[in-house]
Amino acid sequence: MSIKDRDLRNDQARVVVDVMGNINNYLRDTDDLKHKLWDRLFIISDFNLDVDSPYPKPSPDSITPCPQKLNYPQGNISRKHYGRNIQNMIKVLKETDNDEERKIIINNIAKYMRNKSHEFNQEHPSNEIIINDIRNMCDNMFEINDDILNGSKSEFKPVINNLRTKNKSNFKKQNNNKNNHKQNNNIRKNNYKKAR
Repeated sequence: MSIKDRDLRNDQARVVVDVMGNINNYLRDTDDLKHKLWDRLFIISDFNLDVDSPYPKPSPDSITPCPQKLNYPQGNISRKHYGRNIQNMIKVLKETDNDEERKIIINNIAKYMRNKSHEFNQEHPSNEIIINDIRNMCDNMFEINDDILNGSKSEFKPVINNLRTKNKSNFKKQNNNKNNHKQNNNIRKNNYKKAR
């Protein structure tokens, strides 16, 4: 970069690219090796090197492109612990006129709400809580019976691994084994003394 003569600078740039190719000879079988080496030369010089490259000079934006901005869904969720899917199901419920479909949808909503509430609170809510939440989210448009929810109890039962209780029970077993071993040794010693 400090060479003033442009022709000499171009010659030296070609020499540097050839040396880079010799050092990384395991890359010789790759496609466009020379192109990659010229790009590396510009990257090393922070894109300030002014030489005549046989390939188009890369720009910093093309080497490290900025990620596109993601559009996150906007809007508030009325019951955050249930999630956005409940709002979508309630919209379908409001648009449904058929009573049988409405019962199926309420049943699905109740199951989903019970699962989500269990994930959030680690306990199954009562039917009254779910009915009140559905009524509030439906703006009291529908009359919901407790009978619909009785058959919709979730079969979801998480496996709870409590390492503390396992470790305590293992510790107790080990201590009991040690105590039994000590008692057996004491009995043997006493029997040996009596035999003498």
